[in-house]
Amino acid sequence: CTHCPKAFRDRSALNVHQRVHTRERPFACDSCPKTFKDKQKLTVHQRVHTGELPFTCSHCPKAYTGKQALIRHQRVHTGELPFPCNSCPKAFREQSTLTAHKQIHTGERPYACAHCPKAFSLKSSLTRHQQVH
Repeated sequence: CTHCPKAFRDRSALNVHQRVHTRERPFACDSCPKTFKDKQKLTVHQRVHTGELPFTCSHCPKAYTGKQALIRHQRVHTGELPFPCNSCPKAFREQSTLTAHKQIHTGERPYACAHCPKAFSLKSSLTRHQQVH
């Protein structure tokens, strides 16, 4: 990549990656205003409109529009916690949960109230707090 240190095996993967830097989103949904940087993400998104759920859990009746959503769900059944915290013994099913958890250790509070000086580590905590105002 000419914008960052990442390297790719093939030209098409590089082209998709470079859209992160250019913010180009050439794949548009016909049913809503959403746009995407790669065709696969558009294909998965279009299932929201068609109702197609091709990825079914083998442990329960739940089904999903994309393979990654199914993989995340299956961790509920397997107990897999692939995202460990490097500051304590906790581990998590999802990267986003680990990211939120790490703020406990750093003290980071990126969600600030516009009406008072309070700030929160979780967006949901800010939303709940804003009901006070």
